[in-house]
Amino acid sequence: MIDLNHKSGFLYGADAPRPPIAEAVSAAIDTALSARNRAERPRTYVSSSGLGRDCLRQIQYDFLAVPKDEGQEFAPRTLRIFEAGHRAEGNVAGWFRIAGFDLRTERPDGRQFGFEALGGRFKGHIDGCFVSGPVAMDYPALWENKALGAASWKDVVKRGVSLARPVYAAQIALYQAYMELPAPALFTALNRDTMELHAELVPFDAHLAQEMSDRAVAVVRGSEAGEWLPRAAAEPTAVLCRGGMAAGKWHAPCAWAKRCWGERR
Repeated sequence: MIDLNHKSGFLYGADAPRPPIAEAVSAAIDTALSARNRAERPRTYVSSSGLGRDCLRQIQYDFLAVPKDEGQEFAPRTLRIFEAGHRAEGNVAGWFRIAGFDLRTERPDGRQFGFEALGGRFKGHIDGCFVSGPVAMDYPALWENKALGAASWKDVVKRGVSLARPVYAAQIALYQAYMELPAPALFTALNRDTMELHAELVPFDAHLAQEMSDRAVAVVRGSEAGEWLPRAAAEPTAVLCRGGMAAGKWHAPCAWAKRCWGERR
């Protein structure tokens, strides 16, 4: 029963206070996740997963492992989401295999399939490759999977991955090109909230793959020459820097915005 007596401490519409054990458990896990993330060695290559971002300088900061702005490291909640997405990939792969698909996700030694170029300074690792299956489609075909929150998932279902998440589309095109898998890729998106699975075929976009490959070369060559690549924004108040929606695309806040603009306000 709700206690509405004076000084009861009850606030209508407010969340119930978390018990001390919940706070203690969350704090212990968050501390451990953050420590593990800080201990991981930074990547020393341009990753295909981020080349579709609009700003070349942001990609360059990531490639050079430039320290992020204070407070811009991944929050523990985000780290949990990343890990849940990685584990969801294994679940979806298992569902495909139960359904009769021949899906290859790793080499005999347990490593992911992938590619590297530019002397190892440009790399990508694929989720898997369909060799055969009970569904009429072209084989072999690249498989790319994402686990998304409900709002993002609905957007992908409504508009398709190429429009809703162009960064994913760029990643797919690069994999198709470098892994020599020109057949339409099967992209799947798992709704983390409802466990609904969306699937769509993504035709190979050779122009997009070439554009992204050229971007990787520009990042590596510019970094070797000690040159900062141009920003994609003209002002630090741009959506690309502060984050938000623009032209139907969501942009996460840039983790290097203050450094990039020299603490300019």
